[in-house]
Amino acid sequence: MSSKGIAMPEAADVAPALSPLQVFERFRSNVLAGAVGLSGDLCAEDVIVDLPFAPPGGPRRIVGREEVAAFTAAGRSALPVRFDEFRNVTVRQTADPEVIVAEYEVGGRVTTTGRRATAAFVLVLRVRDGRVVHWREYQDVSAIARALTEGH
Repeated sequence: MSSKGIAMPEAADVAPALSPLQVFERFRSNVLAGAVGLSGDLCAEDVIVDLPFAPPGGPRRIVGREEVAAFTAAGRSALPVRFDEFRNVTVRQTADPEVIVAEYEVGGRVTTTGRRATAAFVLVLRVRDGRVVHWREYQDVSAIARALTEGH
């Protein structure tokens, strides 16, 4: 209790907010575990996801935690890939402490063909109060399409 008789949480009861780098690491862990990478628990209620290079017919912007969760869950279940590595990972801090830029390749095996494939990504990530408020992802859409269609 404070000196004014107000109940205050114990220091151990208050989890520190995740940094942008910690959020990126959780994303990586989720992906490698076969789960949705950008899970709803990482997102702010009003999160914005921008996908400037989305495949034809895919949304270029998704707004709101529920919408993002539905989109990422559907995408994960529809993608027949077991991811097993992140490589060539470079994370750059920016002048804004809420923002990092991550460049990486994700590798895995297409479960329908057994083919190994990798695709490059660039992510601009903004985290506020431990939650993703803006996720801008640039994907190598052609590498993803090749991985899913070659061998069929």
